[in-house]
Amino acid sequence: MQVTIHAAKTNLSKLIDAALSGEEVVIAKGRKPVVKIIPIVQSSFKIGLLKGQVAGDGPDFFEPVDESEVAAWEGIE
Repeated sequence: MQVTIHAAKTNLSKLIDAALSGEEVVIAKGRKPVVKIIPIVQSSFKIGLLKGQVAGDGPDFFEPVDESEVAAWEGIE
């Protein structure tokens, strides 16, 4: 589908719906195509994606760190 800029301003919601349903939507200046409306791929984020797949316990970040580890982080070794 190709529409003029004026028609695109008037029917933007319909053009977005058409693009989301897979139709190619091109906006033209006069007869010359200048832009295409395409949907942005939505990815889903899933919390706990690796739950049960990671072995062992992670570090406990609330436990005190000993002086040698602090020195290593500060580069004082």
